[in-house]
Amino acid sequence: MPDPRLQLRGVTKSFGEVSVLKGIDMEIAAGEMVCLIGASGSGKSTLLRCMNGLEPVDDGEVFLDGVDIAEPGFDLSTIRQRIGIVFQSFNLFPHMTAFDNAALAPRRVLGEADSAKARITGLFERFALGDHMHKYPDQLSGGQQQRVAVIRALAMKPNTMLLDEITSALDPELVGEVLDVLRQLRDDGMTMVLATHEMSFAREVADRVVFMDQGVIAEEGRPEQIFSAPQQARTQQFLASVLR
Repeated sequence: MPDPRLQLRGVTKSFGEVSVLKGIDMEIAAGEMVCLIGASGSGKSTLLRCMNGLEPVDDGEVFLDGVDIAEPGFDLSTIRQRIGIVFQSFNLFPHMTAFDNAALAPRRVLGEADSAKARITGLFERFALGDHMHKYPDQLSGGQQQRVAVIRALAMKPNTMLLDEITSALDPELVGEVLDVLRQLRDDGMTMVLATHEMSFAREVADRVVFMDQGVIAEEGRPEQIFSAPQQARTQQFLASVLR
């Protein structure tokens, strides 16, 4: 894989006596969409948080565009401008409009004011929220709030997006509108790593699927290989349980 956007070497992470990541090796190319699948507790969310320094690794290296951001003392503030992350909980400020939620970080971190307005307005228009950007979060549906959370991350102009089960808190009828946003980002060539339980979505749009089990990568490959002909017994067992 030439010039990976993200590269992990031997990444380990424990919480107390519980070993959550057990030597993860992974490369993600620029423009690639990688879906992480696996049972709850397999390490998917922790892996995402280690990718942008929200969780410090215990051992190993995390390279972003060739720079090891896991080095002790590394200034992560600039890295987090390049790696957006969206969680299953929307984490919007309830006292601020959707637009102000999205504009806060560009104003505070990037020092942008008027210059960011057109870009952020364009994001709201693009993702079918132009009529809702001056509403408060409690005036929006769950799907709309999650799209605002994605817009907020995109407002910082990242080159990589990490997405942690962003549809799991939504009613089933609202999942599709959020997945449509991810399809658009994929078509744009955004580098994305997505932890998901949406198997049909992973099968449809991922460039690569990574199955995690008990803190290790048990199997990875193209979606058609993972879903149609998994090689490992644990992968076969997991997919049989979630696809029936």
